[in-house]
Amino acid sequence: MINDKTDKLHLKALKLSYFTVGYNIIECIVSIIAGFIAGSTALLGFGSDSLVESLSGIIMIWRFRKHKNISKVEEEKIEKKAVIFIGVTFFIFGIYILFESFRKLIIHEKPEPSIIGIIIAIASIIVMPILFLSKYKIGKSIGSNSLIADSKQTLACLFMSFSLLIGLGLNYLWGLWQADPIVGLVIVAFLFKEGFELLFEKE
Repeated sequence: MINDKTDKLHLKALKLSYFTVGYNIIECIVSIIAGFIAGSTALLGFGSDSLVESLSGIIMIWRFRKHKNISKVEEEKIEKKAVIFIGVTFFIFGIYILFESFRKLIIHEKPEPSIIGIIIAIASIIVMPILFLSKYKIGKSIGSNSLIADSKQTLACLFMSFSLLIGLGLNYLWGLWQADPIVGLVIVAFLFKEGFELLFEKE
């Protein structure tokens, strides 16, 4: 009975991982196309963010597809490897946002208003909290540190959506174009902290 429940949670985790990758790829494609049409570098950057974010979901698909086909010992080894891989993606994501934030500050890049950009950001703000909580709860239930870490990647995606909206809003209302890259630097601190804890802190 317990095994059946655990198997169902593993399957749900796998489905959430597929959804995460699918959602981010669609978000990436729509953002980049809309960015080219509107001439919005903010949207192009947001689309690139989505592509980087999908790395974590791909690792989770690799992690949970192997459940039931391997022994408990082998699964524990894969779980440990997945934690390391997720830790690395935090740094990849963080370095990318760090670069983009400094680039925007240096060239004074202003986020251009875009209806499509606003819609995409709002959609993520609605979807990502639900996705984050679902992953986090399942990760806690099955004792998967890799899924818990992946849920925090989803949380970072939520932060990026807020960053886009804040940047667009403050630039439109008061000309504060610096808001977007500054929020980006705060997100970098969060990503590096999570990545460091996963890779270097002992349990």
